[in-house]
Amino acid sequence: MSPWERYVVPNLISCACSSRPIMKQRAKVVPKADGVVLELGCGSGTNFAMYDAGKVEKLYALEPAPGMIVKARRTAGSLGIGKSIEFLETGAEHIPLADKSVDTAVITFVLCTIPDWKSALAETRRVLKPGGKILFTEHGLSPDENISKWQRRIEPVWKSIAGGCHLTRDSVSLLRESGFVCDDAETMYLPNSPKIAGYVSWGSARAA
Repeated sequence: MSPWERYVVPNLISCACSSRPIMKQRAKVVPKADGVVLELGCGSGTNFAMYDAGKVEKLYALEPAPGMIVKARRTAGSLGIGKSIEFLETGAEHIPLADKSVDTAVITFVLCTIPDWKSALAETRRVLKPGGKILFTEHGLSPDENISKWQRRIEPVWKSIAGGCHLTRDSVSLLRESGFVCDDAETMYLPNSPKIAGYVSWGSARAA
């Protein structure tokens, strides 16, 4: 891991992923989590304050980046919830939890960076209980040709400076391809954000 990836990228991502428009997106889905919850790519713990303590029985916070884990533990400690969170320092491609053990999986602005999204979503499906759900909000491929054209052009450079973030992943399509049904997906461009990175989708998904 280069010094850029170790020291700069975590701070850049933490800043970008906690902007006001993105925090509003997170607030649309995170409070709906209940039961045993698995958060994929918890980052610096940006979502932690949004969970409803009265609804969440257990929170597993999965994060592969050591620098982000440090930040997330600090966040949990500042909120006084450090003891109620179990951190899983690993990638989402191999989730160290039992089959059918999770009620809710929370995926917020991470599908863009997971190297092997197919394995990550297959693992998520494995650990979800029957009737369990995914709550998601992600940025991705715009349906507007003029915007998507620039997303494709810029993506190689964007990935190199933004921790592997893809601009052209269509999250709803990825979920459907992985065997999930998205009945309530909504989309929009984030206000006050560049359109190449500001087209977002959100909603819930269940295994078909």
